[in-house]
Amino acid sequence: MKAVVYEKPFNVTVRDVDDPRIQHPNDVIVRVTSSAICGSDLHMYEGRTAAEAGIVFGHENLGIVEEAGSGVTSLAEGDRVVMPFNVACGFCKNCLAGKTGFCLTVNPGFAGGAYGYVAMGPYTGGQAERLRVPFADFNCLKLPPGEEFETDFVLLADIFPTGYHGCELAQVIPGESVAVFGAGPVGLMAAYSALLRGASKVFSVDRVPERLAKAEEIGAIPIDFTKGDPAGQIKEQTGGEGTDKGVDAVGYQAQSHKDASHEEPAVVLNTLVETVRPTGMLGIPGLYVPSDPGGPDEHAKHGQLLVSIGRMFEKGQQMGTGQCNVKRYNRQLRDLIIAGRAKPSFVVSHELPLDQAPQAYEKFDKRIEGYTKVVLHPGHALAA
Repeated sequence: MKAVVYEKPFNVTVRDVDDPRIQHPNDVIVRVTSSAICGSDLHMYEGRTAAEAGIVFGHENLGIVEEAGSGVTSLAEGDRVVMPFNVACGFCKNCLAGKTGFCLTVNPGFAGGAYGYVAMGPYTGGQAERLRVPFADFNCLKLPPGEEFETDFVLLADIFPTGYHGCELAQVIPGESVAVFGAGPVGLMAAYSALLRGASKVFSVDRVPERLAKAEEIGAIPIDFTKGDPAGQIKEQTGGEGTDKGVDAVGYQAQSHKDASHEEPAVVLNTLVETVRPTGMLGIPGLYVPSDPGGPDEHAKHGQLLVSIGRMFEKGQQMGTGQCNVKRYNRQLRDLIIAGRAKPSFVVSHELPLDQAPQAYEKFDKRIEGYTKVVLHPGHALAA
């Protein structure tokens, strides 16, 4: 089958790889109809992780069940399903507690598994024509048949639940003010989720005009950090107090607010501490890693960042961190989509055949030509 394969930093190719097969009675094989490129994929694409050549990318996957193992009971050939990026067993201590992003079974020696991602287990990614899904009864979320809501539903694999998770980590409740740092796909989903949860005022902090315009379209207040200290800009609009809650949707490759050409890995964390009022809460769904070969200094290369813990303590703030437990939210968010209450596909800028993945990665990485969120459709021929 055809798949998107990582070759080296800034280079992916579409080439033939082995077809997936049923390896356990609880597996299914899914014919992939949509697989999105995630900002997290760019960390590997840029060589900023320990990813090695040969990884098939793709953890945001939707498709049709093509084959089911003999132990699968709730799924059948022809079912339309979307899979959380988390691979989870459903029966370990963490899964039973609803913390499926930290499954103790699927990736021995590490809490958590995922498709097509470094250190997250032996699970091939879904930017391919087919995908093996283990523990399929638990990991597949059934969708209405047909093609309706295709680009909305594929976002249930990761970014819509992850944005919502940021608000859950910050415990956003109706009437509160929220600052979301980053207006990429996850940041826009966090701002959107804050509004869905009833926030009275949502600030969206970024520097890319197209992203800030998109944030404004959904009802958020755009804050361009190149035009001045974002914490100061937000305090001016909150009576000097700051926001009730804050969400970091940027992570460790954050750009300096003083010089966007340089990285400052802890800048968003420290700016959030200043932005959020005393006793407020911070939600950190943005990715931080223990190993970053391209870190700007030796501490950053080992995931050790200089965070203003003294200021955070002084303000009595709380912080929630960690990757999203997608299954905790995906059914409810699916039903919001079906009911017409949510349409997360507003973030999708491009839908392309699988063959165009190398060009899409390059343009998405450079943030050019309006590339903000790309959905690949395996099985579609290369466009002329």
